[in-house]
Amino acid sequence: MAERMSRRGFVGGVGLVGLVAPTAALPGIAGTLPRRAPDLAAPDVNLRALVRMTASLRERDVPWWYDGTIYGVVAGEQPRALVRFEGMELYWMRHLSGGDYEMVGNTVTFFRDLETGQMLERFRNPYTGRENTVNAATQGGGAGRGFTYSVNGVRPTAFLDRMPEKPLVLDWSFVRDMVWLHNHTAYPPGMAPPRMQRQTLFAPLNAFLDEESDSIPAVFSSTVLMPWLKWMEMGDAPGHVVWHAAGAKLDSIDGLPDEFRRRAEREHPHLMTANPARPKEVPSDF
Repeated sequence: MAERMSRRGFVGGVGLVGLVAPTAALPGIAGTLPRRAPDLAAPDVNLRALVRMTASLRERDVPWWYDGTIYGVVAGEQPRALVRFEGMELYWMRHLSGGDYEMVGNTVTFFRDLETGQMLERFRNPYTGRENTVNAATQGGGAGRGFTYSVNGVRPTAFLDRMPEKPLVLDWSFVRDMVWLHNHTAYPPGMAPPRMQRQTLFAPLNAFLDEESDSIPAVFSSTVLMPWLKWMEMGDAPGHVVWHAAGAKLDSIDGLPDEFRRRAEREHPHLMTANPARPKEVPSDF
């Protein structure tokens, strides 16, 4: 999820840039670095902070709930709001040898009408004029089908031999009583373009500085570029969709909204835990 393609130096106080020259081993830090902050220039410390923000240092289910809007994008036209969505991502950090982790997880997303907010079964496609059957977007898998987190970057486990190692360099920002992390998803080669996710995770500074906690309570906002939704039946029509989402990490699936949880448990019970001891690979509907 997080690999930096460019470098920024430390900001040692508001407006003071370049006190430390950037290197391949240093994170990008903006704002005022707290005195009690961990040494984020140390690769293993940076990795630990990333895991705590994203999921947990312990092997357990860590759910996120999110909602947002999907926009259609066609050249020469303004982006068009299509549907709202609501979903869950459920993460489990497996401990690997050498201090690495593998994040395995499940995703369940349902779509809602823009005006009424009702969950959709049918959708009138403004680009084709046809009525489409709306399918939930789901994916999931067990060990070996997630993302490997290490000081050498974050990469899809199944593609480690096809994606070169890169130092884990993250973008951290500190201001007031907050810290946030900018990162992006490393997609495997060969996926249809466009394919990009840029995400920012926000957390209270005191929680980030509490080294005794295995997981940091965080919220996020992200923008995702992807090809047309499969159920829109757009074929080779030019264009793509943009997902804009925001959400929060939960203590457990008990924190999911009632309507969403009832439907997810009824239709996708095998995706309500990401425990790799109970693997169930699900073809991606994204």
